[in-house]
Amino acid sequence: MRKGRVVALAVVGSGLSFALALIIGVYLVAGNGVGGVGGGSVGLAKGAVPAAYKSLVQKWGNLCPAINPALLAAQLYQESGFDPNARSAAAAEGIAQFIPGTWATHGVDGNGDGRRDVWDPNDAIPSAASYDCELAKYVRTVPGDATHNMLAAYNAGADAVIRYGGVPPYAETQNYVKTITTLEKSFAAPVTRLDPSQQAAQAISYAQSKLGTPYLWGGEGTAEQGGRFDCSGLTQAAYASAKISLPRVANDQYNAGAHPKREELLPGDLVFFSDDLTNSRAIRHVGIYVGGGYMIDAPRTGAVIRFDPIDTPDYFGATRVTEDGAKALTTSV
Repeated sequence: MRKGRVVALAVVGSGLSFALALIIGVYLVAGNGVGGVGGGSVGLAKGAVPAAYKSLVQKWGNLCPAINPALLAAQLYQESGFDPNARSAAAAEGIAQFIPGTWATHGVDGNGDGRRDVWDPNDAIPSAASYDCELAKYVRTVPGDATHNMLAAYNAGADAVIRYGGVPPYAETQNYVKTITTLEKSFAAPVTRLDPSQQAAQAISYAQSKLGTPYLWGGEGTAEQGGRFDCSGLTQAAYASAKISLPRVANDQYNAGAHPKREELLPGDLVFFSDDLTNSRAIRHVGIYVGGGYMIDAPRTGAVIRFDPIDTPDYFGATRVTEDGAKALTTSV
C-alpha cells in the first residue's frame, strides 16, 4: 500500500506533462481497432448477467437464430434490470415482464417442475426466449433484419410488423429495437479488439481537473455541493463534458459499452469494483483508467479525488464507453 501511494504521488507530481501524454496517447490509438460482437457463438461478458441467471441465459439464448445470449440478456435488463420481482404499472410481471394474458399463452415450464411460474426465472427466462423465437417464426417472411423484426413484434405486435413490412414507424418501437441491439454489445464477451472511445481524452482531462477535490456521497459537482463528487458522479460528469450522458449509478454505467480485458485497457475506460465478482448489479465503485495500472477516482468519505491503483482483489472489470451504448441506457425504460 505504501509503495502504491509513493508511485501515485510521483504520477501526480508529473502534472501537466502526464495529462498531455495521456491525451495524446488516446488520440493516437483512436480508430485503430475493430469493435462489435463478431460472428460465431456469442458468449456473455464477465459478470454482466447475475451468476444465478447466467447459465439460463447462455442456454436459452441459443434457442433460435434470431436471438443470442447477449441479446436475451439485453432484453431482460431492459425489461426488469434482472429483478425477478419486478412489476410494472401495466401489470407486467417478473424478470421478463410478461403481462398475464401473454404468460397464459406463451409461458413455459422451463425447469420441468410441473408449474409455469412467471415469478420464477427458471420459467420466465426460457419463456422469454421461446416467445422471441415464436415471434421470429411468425414474421420470418417480412423483409429486413430478422432480429429487428422479432424485437419489433415483441414491442408492437407481429401484425404491425407484417402490415408495415418491417419495423413499424412507431417511435417507441424503433427506440426499443435500437436500445436492445445496442445494449447487446455490452452484454457480449468481445471477440475482437475494441475501438477506443474518441471522447476518452476529454473525460480524462475533466477528471484530472478535479484532482484534490473532497469526496461527497451523492455528489454531482453542483455549486450547492461545493463542486464535490462521489465516484459515479465524477465519471458521469467527466463523460458529460465530452457530450456523453451516462446513467447516475456505477452498476448501470457498466453497461455503457463493451468490456475490454485487463490487458487491453486504454485511457478513458471506466474501471469497476465489487465485492461480488460474478454480478455487475453488485458493483459499488467506479473510476476512469489513465494508464500504467492507475485510475482517477473519488474513493470515499474523508478522501479526495486522486490517482489509485486498479489491481486490487475487488477489481471487477472495465467498460469502453460508447455514445450509442450510453444513450441506450439513458433512454431505456
